[in-house]
Amino acid sequence: MGCIHAALTGDDRELCPFCRTPKSTSEEESIEWIKKRAVADDAMAIHQLGYLYDIGSVGLPQDLERGVEMWLRAGELGCASAYYNVGHAYHSGRGVDAGDTKTAKYYWELAAMGGDEDARYNLGTMEKKRGNHGRAIKHFIIAAGAGDDESWEEIRKGFLFQECYLSGHVTKDDFEKALRAHQTAKDETS
Repeated sequence: MGCIHAALTGDDRELCPFCRTPKSTSEEESIEWIKKRAVADDAMAIHQLGYLYDIGSVGLPQDLERGVEMWLRAGELGCASAYYNVGHAYHSGRGVDAGDTKTAKYYWELAAMGGDEDARYNLGTMEKKRGNHGRAIKHFIIAAGAGDDESWEEIRKGFLFQECYLSGHVTKDDFEKALRAHQTAKDETS
């Protein structure tokens, strides 16, 4: 990841702090570095290539299907955010079947199990829309505990929490733990 970041940002360092190679002088060279890492099964490099194909950037053609293929490969190698992107592609119909919420949910579940809080938030939102408020609040609590502000706002709004609290799906202790975990995550980020 560090090499990819150094290659794409072109920061002021003469050498990459990770692989000690000189910084790239062109977009083509940056892409070659990323491709080299992808061939070595670097999940983050494959994820980055998927993103570049998805948007058609840095000299690569826009190829939505190829982007999804890359994300699937990165997900298999352990990149949770790649599974999040696959889920988003299925939800929005970018490069795959349009509006396939069942498949989107499947990939968001994989991403959430891998620690992706955005996927966890999306799962909470899906459950909320279906009326499964107990499951929704649990997703929001986990994501808020990882520092996700949108999930925290869903909890803080009160309606969903109050309904789940009264029905016994969550306790006051669950809410307090989520608050402490969210604050700790925000403090660590700062």
